[in-house]
Amino acid sequence: MDDAIEWLRNRPFYEGQIADHRRLPAREPEFADVDLEPRLADALADRGVDRLYRHQADAIEAVRDGDDVVLATETASGKSLAYTVPAFEAAMDRGARTLYIGPQNALIADQEESLSDLAAGLGFGSRVSVDSYTGRLSRSEKRDVRDRRPTVLLSNPDMLHYALLPYAGRLWDWFFSSLEYVVIDEVHSYRGVFGSQVALTLRRLARTCERFGSSPQFVCCSATINNPVDHVATVTGRDPEGIALVDEDTSGRGPRDWVLWNPPEYDDDWQERGSGRRKSSHTESKRLFVDLVTAGQQTLAFTRARQTAEQYATDSASDLRERGERDLAGKVGAYQAALTDDRRREIESDLHAGDLRGVWSTSALELGVDVGGLDAVVLDGYPGTRMSAHQRAGRAGRGDDPALVVMVGGEDQLDQYLIRNPGDFFDAPPEDAICDPENGQLMPGHVACAADENWLSPEDERFFGDSFPGVVADLTDEGVLNRREAAAGTRWVHAGGSSPQQSVNLRTAEEREISLIERSSGETVATLGFADALRDAHPGAIYHQQGRTYEVVELDLDRDVAELQQSWADYYTQVRSDKDIVVNDDLDERTLSARPDVPVRFADVTVTEQITGFVRKDAATGESLGESTLDLPETTLRTKALYFPVPEDVEREMRALGDPLDGDAETPGASGDLASDGGSTGDGDGEPIPGGEYAFNGGIHAAEHGIISLFPFHLLCDRADVGGISTPHHPHTEGPAVFVYDGYPGGVGLTRRGHGRIEELMTRTARLIDSCDCEDGCPACVQSPHCGNGNDPLAKAPAVSLLESLTGTRTDG
Repeated sequence: MDDAIEWLRNRPFYEGQIADHRRLPAREPEFADVDLEPRLADALADRGVDRLYRHQADAIEAVRDGDDVVLATETASGKSLAYTVPAFEAAMDRGARTLYIGPQNALIADQEESLSDLAAGLGFGSRVSVDSYTGRLSRSEKRDVRDRRPTVLLSNPDMLHYALLPYAGRLWDWFFSSLEYVVIDEVHSYRGVFGSQVALTLRRLARTCERFGSSPQFVCCSATINNPVDHVATVTGRDPEGIALVDEDTSGRGPRDWVLWNPPEYDDDWQERGSGRRKSSHTESKRLFVDLVTAGQQTLAFTRARQTAEQYATDSASDLRERGERDLAGKVGAYQAALTDDRRREIESDLHAGDLRGVWSTSALELGVDVGGLDAVVLDGYPGTRMSAHQRAGRAGRGDDPALVVMVGGEDQLDQYLIRNPGDFFDAPPEDAICDPENGQLMPGHVACAADENWLSPEDERFFGDSFPGVVADLTDEGVLNRREAAAGTRWVHAGGSSPQQSVNLRTAEEREISLIERSSGETVATLGFADALRDAHPGAIYHQQGRTYEVVELDLDRDVAELQQSWADYYTQVRSDKDIVVNDDLDERTLSARPDVPVRFADVTVTEQITGFVRKDAATGESLGESTLDLPETTLRTKALYFPVPEDVEREMRALGDPLDGDAETPGASGDLASDGGSTGDGDGEPIPGGEYAFNGGIHAAEHGIISLFPFHLLCDRADVGGISTPHHPHTEGPAVFVYDGYPGGVGLTRRGHGRIEELMTRTARLIDSCDCEDGCPACVQSPHCGNGNDPLAKAPAVSLLESLTGTRTDG
């Protein structure tokens, strides 16, 4: 496709959707010579690898020099050779072993196949053998793997936690005693709660290796992130000074056209004009996908949900048949994690061979599974991070041929911010990956696991950090650990009973979970943490799972079960909640450059929330269909937060923006002391409130929503990972304040990093809100789907005034 942009503009449905276009020029590959073991060099040459890219050579040499290494380059840049060459050479030379940790079983299976094929090419007697060890193996298959004693073992963090470390002395001593390399693939995916749990698991791995006399090097592969060395050091517990960074991609590629595509605003309904509402990104993406496939372009479209990928693949095939393209209709498929291993492998192979001409996928194809180079990639909505967007775009490009990437914007704040500010999408630094292995809620479980795996001593503080002595003391007081005095000093052992590993789920921080069960079949539809279940599975809630719609008919908290029945409801439900926040301890403070009198603090806080009711809203129009009350228990969350007060002069300026409405404001708001998820707790009497009060309450509410929505611009997280409260009066600040907090027990480092970048967050948030064309606030700027107050009150102009006053900046608008 010689002129992709002109072709897009000639689509029958084109209405000016191209918001920005950039062409990334072709890049010539750069090679470097590396001395390889002759049999390995021959085996690679037989598979088409007769020269190594310079970044591959740099990484291999750094490993050979004894450094830990992080290789952070684009998708399909050949990162796997950075660990394959050292691992195979060490195995061939001295029978040394490598542990490969991947986040997904599909990626592990792909790596096992390619590594096994390369090992077979080495010939008889190489001593290189490859096996995977995952939860999908039967007991006998796991025993067979241990009996074979492979030199390269591929697994995932969960199996390391549940199956390898607890049995290190009884079943795996042969492995840990000869372990020389630990490969952490897709290390950027270890963030948030999961990343914090994995980081603590790797500290237990370090203890186990030391016990068996090994000290392995770490080789980590990452997508392009802003803090690769710091993140690897946090995840692995290694000294950042000893981590070599290789981040210049020297692989070749053809030119790549990037198109930012914004669906048109609604214009056929006068009520929607000026609302900021846009036509469906899904419809636009499907049209583009079908047109590209029809034009002969092998196309991969990314969407968010498994069921959505399946549905869109079906719809696209139907559209192709309607166009008379029956042959092409049979060459469209869907790829998602719920497919069987065999089916996924079949799709991957067909994509690589070109037999499939179009595939709809979830993020499952974002990772390093090899599917060859495609002609085009369509992103149905911004994936949530620039890192993911560029990872997915990297699937497009075959040799020197040009490639097309189209990102279709949704209504979400971040989607529309980037569409309106393309420079920030293309030129801003990538996001930081964040986790917190010092999380006080997570560490006790892992310390208990470590004691079960091998007795603890005071020296273990070097693995777990300064809080280790206090955690051990608490666990001893609780009877989880027993203290022993020995000739070598004080020791702590696990008190026995149930396995502590079984009580620690690496994927969550929740201790209490609610099972969602379909009443007629008894089938478990999903499992939610307690707080999420109160919000999403309360009586009367409409719950969506795998393309099906359910209504929650009963929530039994005595049995921790929610009973659901299938529903054809044409409405959705949104909870109402009251929220309170208490500052337990101020941990850090910084001042704003433009307002040295305004402290921005980082604190340990406790958030209390109670779901008070829910509203039913028409799925088509969003109009309220009625509200119901709920009687549910409070939940408390001990976490970390950033917060800042609103100075009196800024408050006066914000209130002045509403003064013309004094006595005439028709929108009922709330005059309570504390905002709930950013909105004030109302008295429910529906009385008009003065314009100045509405402007101020709505302004701090809108600013809080906007700041939260831009957290994923700076950090690898989801907006739902962060919560907020804005209040016209808080006892700790003795005045109005805005709080933003980590949505996980103990915090996972998000607001800690946000605290350090608060001025940048405020500046971008002002631009986000001011540049939106809507009148009163919309999903593209300040409305939040998680708001417990129904996005009321919200006031855009006072929010911009607040943020500009605190940062000393002015938006272009």
